[in-house]
Amino acid sequence: MDVYNTCDALLNELSLFANTIAEFGPPINDNRLELFEDEISFTLPLDFKYVLKKYNGISIMGTGILGLDKSLRRSSLNEVYQFEHFETAHPMPVHFLPFSPDGRGNHYCLNLMQVNDGICPVVFWQWDYNYSTVNEVEQCYSNFTDWIKEVMIEWTLEDHNYDGTSK
Repeated sequence: MDVYNTCDALLNELSLFANTIAEFGPPINDNRLELFEDEISFTLPLDFKYVLKKYNGISIMGTGILGLDKSLRRSSLNEVYQFEHFETAHPMPVHFLPFSPDGRGNHYCLNLMQVNDGICPVVFWQWDYNYSTVNEVEQCYSNFTDWIKEVMIEWTLEDHNYDGTSK
């Protein structure tokens, strides 16, 4: 898989959505992602970093990817990471990076312990489930770009056209 070509193709398709249903954060042109990696002591997968460098957060019909500021959502990636790991009754393992809330307290997360060749799987963390082991957490996508393709693009296109009209 050529990570950058795959990301560019997905970002091009996301850009087809009308601005009435899609929002894209500004590019990250500084070292905030690298500082965030240092802060959490994990290396982010290449596809995730590439997308955030292009758009510091994305939202399509309310489904979003958190950025490193609050420009598109009420919370930022670093704030959600802090809360979900250190301020909740059911903290996530520190190697899960919550990047997309589902609106019900659950999150799609990158499993940063399994970064391999620059990519890692996506898991679904359910906030109100008391996992006895980390292996119980559902791995739902083999990588971040597969998540974008299905959750952000395909699921949106099930009910809406690119121009935002309902199907």
